[in-house]
Amino acid sequence: MAKQYDVLFRLLLLGDSGVGKTCLLCRFTDNEFHPSHISTIGVDFKMKTLEIDGIKVRIQIWDTAGQERYQTITKQYYRRAQGIFLVYDITSERSFQHIMKWASDVDEYAPEKIRKILVGNKSDEVDKRQVATEQGIKLANAYGMDFFETSAFTNHNITETFTRLAEQVLAANKKDLDLLRMSGNEEINLAALEEEEGLYERAASDESKGCWC
Repeated sequence: MAKQYDVLFRLLLLGDSGVGKTCLLCRFTDNEFHPSHISTIGVDFKMKTLEIDGIKVRIQIWDTAGQERYQTITKQYYRRAQGIFLVYDITSERSFQHIMKWASDVDEYAPEKIRKILVGNKSDEVDKRQVATEQGIKLANAYGMDFFETSAFTNHNITETFTRLAEQVLAANKKDLDLLRMSGNEEINLAALEEEEGLYERAASDESKGCWC
């Protein structure tokens, strides 16, 4: 069957457990919102195709576990990504403070030209806000990133955020487009990748926790 896209990019969602990464992903790819999502164990992914400047861009979006015990797993995926969302919860000052740690990991493990966007999720929960919009803007400016406040619940800024990072990645890689077309001929199979890296880790006895979107 003919490939229905021109180029494949891999994007990564990073942030503390409970900031709503899975809800953001499901809203963008399936236009669904499930506040009772089980926390991601290790890494999972979804796919979507966008058309940008006449180019069909297939994006494979990896949803990572925020719990510390899984971070040795997720760090192995940084080097395969072209773009990263750094996500915090506007109702959690702690998750915002941890963005600096996540950004530091990206600097250490990700490719040099990787593109990043800062995302303040759960913008609909105005009565519970702990992180002002201005704080997000200031931090994004300090790291040279674009900034969006989003809500998976109301679908606010979801398409805009994912599309913007895809646009940035495409712009950063346009001179390598022919090479990317060739390397994107086969989409990564998650199970095969985990087996290859020796990373497959599924703990059936782990406690389940909602993503509290």
